[in-house]
Amino acid sequence: MLCAVIGLVFAFFLIITVIRHSPGNEKMRQISAAVQEGAKAYLHRQVVTISAIAVIIFLLLFFFKDHPTAIGFVIGAFCSLAAGYIGMRIAVLANVRTTQAASIGRTAALRIAFNGGAVTGLLVVGLALLAVSIFYTVAEKMVGHDLAVRSLVGLALGGSLISVFARLGGGIYTKAADVGADLVGKIEKGLEEDDPRNPATIADNVGDNVGDCAGMAADVFETYAVSLIGAILVGALTLAAEPAAIIYPFVLGGISVLGAICGVFFVNIADGKPAPVLMGAVITNALISTILFWPATHYLFPAGITISGVVRSPTQLYFASVIGLVMTAVVVAITNYYTSMRYRPVQKIAHASETGHATNIIAGLAVGQHATALPVGFIGIAILLSFHFAGLYGIAIAVMSMLSMAGIIISLDSFGPITDNAGGVAVMAKLPKEIRSITDELDAVGNTMKAVTKGYAIASAGLAALVLFGSYVEELRDHVTARGEVFSFQFSLTEPKVIIGLFIGGLLPFIFTAFSMDAVGKAAGAVVREVRRQLKAKPGILTGQDTPDYGTCVDIVTKAALREMIIPALLPLIFVVAVAMIKPLGPVVLGGMLVGTIVTGLFIAIAMTSGGGAWIMRKNSSRKGILAAKVLSRTRRP
Repeated sequence: MLCAVIGLVFAFFLIITVIRHSPGNEKMRQISAAVQEGAKAYLHRQVVTISAIAVIIFLLLFFFKDHPTAIGFVIGAFCSLAAGYIGMRIAVLANVRTTQAASIGRTAALRIAFNGGAVTGLLVVGLALLAVSIFYTVAEKMVGHDLAVRSLVGLALGGSLISVFARLGGGIYTKAADVGADLVGKIEKGLEEDDPRNPATIADNVGDNVGDCAGMAADVFETYAVSLIGAILVGALTLAAEPAAIIYPFVLGGISVLGAICGVFFVNIADGKPAPVLMGAVITNALISTILFWPATHYLFPAGITISGVVRSPTQLYFASVIGLVMTAVVVAITNYYTSMRYRPVQKIAHASETGHATNIIAGLAVGQHATALPVGFIGIAILLSFHFAGLYGIAIAVMSMLSMAGIIISLDSFGPITDNAGGVAVMAKLPKEIRSITDELDAVGNTMKAVTKGYAIASAGLAALVLFGSYVEELRDHVTARGEVFSFQFSLTEPKVIIGLFIGGLLPFIFTAFSMDAVGKAAGAVVREVRRQLKAKPGILTGQDTPDYGTCVDIVTKAALREMIIPALLPLIFVVAVAMIKPLGPVVLGGMLVGTIVTGLFIAIAMTSGGGAWIMRKNSSRKGILAAKVLSRTRRP
């Protein structure tokens, strides 16, 4: 709890630090204010939409489950929303200050952008750790240990509800605005990125914040809280006689909060190119966590712990925690390889673009699918090693250790939209090209950091799959035996119901993806039509004589994103409840469905993340001409 409070206090210190910097001239402040207004309007409407669904779920839990679970649901939802909302608000304040700092130099701009992003990162881990620890402590004293542990599921559900709506709604918003702005502005009219003559440019900048800042914060908050609760459940259900097994995941999270703060200090004192400095922050966090995990583990488990009849030494538990830290480094390195302009995958797409759009698409799809092999292979190795050291509990510890790094990783993610918006402010305010070159460089690094963060979140979810499935089986066994019945469920591949569940679960990510892409297409089409309408009605927009109506595009994307997100967001809930309640299906099919969803979802997510990251970096490299010489030299053109 103390470490979480320290993290939150440091986050508010960073807020003060960022706000104290100059927001630039009047034109820059006007542009930033427009982005802030659009982001606030979207999040306000999103809260209203989600609240209606949240109230229904709260009442169902309150009357048909138990009161602590319902209260936990509200706490989880509120903290998840708060982390994303406050982080997003600071991001839109930091963007214009990053632009102004770029007039001083690259290092000054880098530090403001990162400090603004670090607010979100520290809020995510601080609020998640504090919410779970306080709720568990209070509930244990009021309703007892067993009910306190079970009611944590409500808190996880609250975080999950906000996560799926915030991530999906924000994703629809940002991609629809991006596609709509580019199709008319760049393709049809030849305008550059963030040109103030494009009526959709403000909506595009708003989307970066509500999607990659607020949405990603809620997403990782949910993953962090659910994995922490999963580790607690595994400890409570399989190691009930060892109180330290429940405390250990909290301790790992608290230590890494301190490591994240040290990582922020590193960025603020280091000098050099942006990418190495940011990676240095991650390494700093990992080293501090690796050092401090050792005494903490030996203090909590001085004589080891007995797991499934086998005594595990504190050193073995420590090795399980280190596996999570190593996995973070591995995922960062792999995702960076597939999405950075310095390496072959992006250069391969650039080379394929020489022969047209079709070969560009083929190369990009191939890169995305190639990118699935290494992460999945290392996830398998991590599961095998952590299980070897401490069984299912060892996997839970590895997952929690990996997610304990979320503070510094989310700081990198929020760094992306801040630098992207900073470049937009520079263009719209018609600042000197020297400033834009600095924001362009930071934006390129930010795009890679956003891809790295997504890869990190996906890989940690994949590593957590076995823990969550294990806790599901243990909870099911405990529930059945508590009623005096014999636990007879078999999750074997020779059981037809398991295969049925695998098929249903494997299908779900594809349906979810289809609905999401349909939503983006519809919303982007509406933006395209509106931009065309404005340019036709007011030809003077392109000559600078008329001012575009930015607010209409913002309103169109806001309404479309909130309307289209409801069906795909409810799909997971509907499928789980339906499968659980239909008697011919039931718990066995549900277990298979959970595994099937993780497997196909993992591959789809990695392919889309790495492929999309590589494509956008290829686009940026072409815009700046970084890879042009390499491509031309390969083809031996004059």
